Amino acid sequence: VQLVESRGGLVQAGDSLTLSCAASRDTVCISAMAWYRQAPGKEREFVAQITTTGSTDYAESVKGRFTILRDEEKNTLYLQMNSLKPEDGAVYYCNSKTDRTTLWLCQDLTDDYWGQGTQVTVYS
Repeated sequence: VQLVESRGGLVQAGDSLTLSCAASRDTVCISAMAWYRQAPGKEREFVAQITTTGSTDYAESVKGRFTILRDEEKNTLYLQMNSLKPEDGAVYYCNSKTDRTTLWLCQDLTDDYWGQGTQVTVYS
């Protein structure tokens, strides 16, 4: 699985920004996709996840402000970020999780794939 993220951006607090992540190669093996982020000096943290059934989960810090979406036809994941705060500034990573058991062609893949990361900076 290959994940390519869109460019992030420099935005003012309170603004909105949407990130996208295009998935390719063996996308039929993907069971869920997610966004993580890592701020300087901090560990990578979970932001949001969406499964192939459409079930979503969010970190408490972004609930009500961020929305994760997936376009199955385009194999693209989105993260709509509203009411951004300076503490939302980080490198955002797209992640896919692999179902290695349902299809034989997926069995040799790894459990997780990651995008290259994209910088989001929020200034006050």
